[in-house]
Amino acid sequence: QVQLVESGGGLVQAGGSLRLSCAASVSIFSIYAMRWYRQAPGKQRELVAAITIGGGTNYADSVKGRCTISRDNAGNTVYLQMISLKPEDTAVYYCNLVTMTSPRAQYWGQGTQVTVSS
Repeated sequence: QVQLVESGGGLVQAGGSLRLSCAASVSIFSIYAMRWYRQAPGKQRELVAAITIGGGTNYADSVKGRCTISRDNAGNTVYLQMISLKPEDTAVYYCNLVTMTSPRAQYWGQGTQVTVSS
């Protein structure tokens, strides 16, 4: 069973920064991709950023230029650096892992709250 442990959320003023972390309980060889999603109250969960086994990244248009997804040398901890935060970034942020298995499986973290005050 894959476990994902998230940390780094909190309360920050608009214009501030936060760095979220997500540590997976499996090695990089089991990981196809790791992603960050977020869900604001009353809204659907949306993809924020993703990084694949090859290091390719993609971002939601709403966070491009303000968020950077990266991973550690071991490849099983992923970070989301967020700058110039806006109140509309307020949400619960979830880490997601897609496995290398066939078929692929997905696992979710417990979520970490990010609140941006105006």
